[in-house]
This record gives sequence, C-alpha cells and structure tokens, in this order.
Amino acid sequence: MASGAEITSQEYIKHHLQNLSADSQGLCSPTSTNPCDGFWTLHLDTLGWSIFLGLIFLYIFRSVAKKANSGVPGKLQCAVEMVVEFVDDSVKSTFHGKNPVIAPLALTIFVWVLLMNAMDWVPVDLIPRIFELFGVHYMKAVPTTDPNMTFALALGVFVLIIYYSIKVKGVGGFIKELTTQPFGHWSLYPVNFILEMVTLLARPLSLALRLFGNLYAGELIFLLIATIGLFQLPVHFLWAAFHLLVIPLQAFIFMMLTILYLSLAHEDH
Repeated sequence: MASGAEITSQEYIKHHLQNLSADSQGLCSPTSTNPCDGFWTLHLDTLGWSIFLGLIFLYIFRSVAKKANSGVPGKLQCAVEMVVEFVDDSVKSTFHGKNPVIAPLALTIFVWVLLMNAMDWVPVDLIPRIFELFGVHYMKAVPTTDPNMTFALALGVFVLIIYYSIKVKGVGGFIKELTTQPFGHWSLYPVNFILEMVTLLARPLSLALRLFGNLYAGELIFLLIATIGLFQLPVHFLWAAFHLLVIPLQAFIFMMLTILYLSLAHEDH
C-alpha cells in the first residue's frame, strides 16, 4: 500500500481526506485534544492552495499581457490567447446583456477552477509526503474537493445574481419576477414566490454540489487505487486519462452556468 503496511486502507483514505484545520485554539486533529469541530474552523490547505493557484493565474496572464506582441507569439502567449478567445466566444454566445464585468469574471472562474481541479492530477501521496517532512500531517491539495471552497464560489455567483437582478429590474421588478411567474393570477402569487425562490436558491446549491461531487469522487477513486499497492500504476494512469476530460469539463460547466445565470439576471421583462 502506498502509505505503508502498518495502517489499513480505511485509515489511509480517512487520513488523506482530512483537511489541515485550525480554529481559535490553534491547529487541530481528530486524534488530538482539539478536534476542530466548531463552526469557525479554517481549512488552511484549502485557503492556501486556492490563493496560491489564484496568484499563479494572475502572474501568468499579467506576464503574457505585458510581453504580448503583434509578431510571432510564443507558445505561452498562444495558449493564453486561445483560452481568452474561448471564454470570450462562450460569453458572446450565452450572455445577451451588456456588462463589461462578465467576460473577465468568466475567464477568472474558468482558469481558477481549472487550476484547482488540475491538482487532482498530482499523485495523491506526493504533496502530503512532502509536507510530512516539515511536520504537517494533514494536507489536501485539491481545493475543489472541499465543499467550503465550492460553496464559497457559488455564493459569490449568487450575490452577483441578486445584485444584477435588482440593478437591472429594480427592487419592484425583481419581486414582481418572483411572484408573477409561472401563474398569472394574483391568488397564486404566494405559490409562485415559493416556486421561484426554490429555483433561485437551487442555482448556487447545484453549482457548489456539482463541482464538489465530481472532484471529491475522483479524488476518492485515486485514493482507492493507491491502496492496491505495487500494481496500482496501470489503473492510476487509466483513471488519470479519464480525468483529462472531467477536470476541464467541470471548470467549463461552472463557468457556463455562471454566465447563463447572470444573463437571466440581466433580462428585464
């Protein structure tokens, strides 16, 4: 087994699914006197890796933008331009309003989520083993396998949906949209409100759970494969090849749903 014969497969998987956490009392662990089961618990690995990958995204794109030229572009510039054009085309085909924020937002979401998802390609034991050398015994390197991260992203999108719905339609128009559809009779306005609120609240919920569920399941399968031991490599490479589709696809779906929801928020009936 990848982590040594002294622990069971169940213990190995449970250990790898544990976040590096801290609360007001300091670092915590399930085996310590501070199990970190309070509400204000910070997942330091999720925060650290997401910020680190976000900074990589900013550095690469800023560096390419500063060095861009109209001559023969380099490979990195070509790659960045392809991503920008792909996102721009996706926004133009889906978003029907006028808002200069949507395209940069879509680009940020796509690249950032893609980078966080791509950490799933790193062998599951590599990063935790490196951190163990420095006395850190818990380390999850894929931020999108943490529901706190996916829900934070989804709540950010939800706030923008509410903001632009009110900005474009006004408070009265937004309330009217929630109460007059799908049934037009005034007596059914309460029913409309309940149905529309369920639809509205389902948007961030579906965004968060779809991304988390797919990446968490993928990470779990990588961990199960790692418990095979010496003969894990063929199976590992097969699953990693399948993830070549899953990882960018989930970033694309999150971006497209964000664009779609914000497009609906800009529609003034």
